[in-house]
Amino acid sequence: MELQFIKQKIQTIRGYQVILDFDLAELYEVSTKTLKQTVRRNIERFPDDFMFELTQMEYRILRSQIVTLESGRGKHSKYPPFAFTEHGVAMLSGILNSHKAIKTNIVIIRAFIALRKYALNFSELEQQIAKLEARFERDFSDVHEALKWLAAENQARAGDIATLQESNSSTENWHKRKRIGFKKEP
Repeated sequence: MELQFIKQKIQTIRGYQVILDFDLAELYEVSTKTLKQTVRRNIERFPDDFMFELTQMEYRILRSQIVTLESGRGKHSKYPPFAFTEHGVAMLSGILNSHKAIKTNIVIIRAFIALRKYALNFSELEQQIAKLEARFERDFSDVHEALKWLAAENQARAGDIATLQESNSSTENWHKRKRIGFKKEP
């Protein structure tokens, strides 16, 4: 059984990484009804953090996300599925004793472990990015401050030049200036 195929069956519901009962039944090559009956007979082995039943709303949302939904009578269960966490799948290995179930459980547990490692690596990467952002924000804040100062200086110079140009262009100052260049004798 391919690990990648099983990883696709793992979903996040209520903050847990879970596999739904109909996907497990497919992997174990048993009917969903048989799987649910076996779980109900051994319900004390499955506390809420090992297995939980989806609400009707969660089930409707889940069904609406399945694009290849077949229409017709009897194609889908009218009861919400069970969602099994990694520990719930491990507990299933104790009540499903077929050779296929044992092999499938090993592969499913490995898929959960691989996803957990991926999540840990992702969170470490996220922390490193946050550190880099903080460092660069601090470094760039100095650059931004220098650019603001330069912009203020440039604006002040532009204001001084504009004042100079205004004072030079006034007609009063024009007549009072000493003339240079060729002078014509009156």
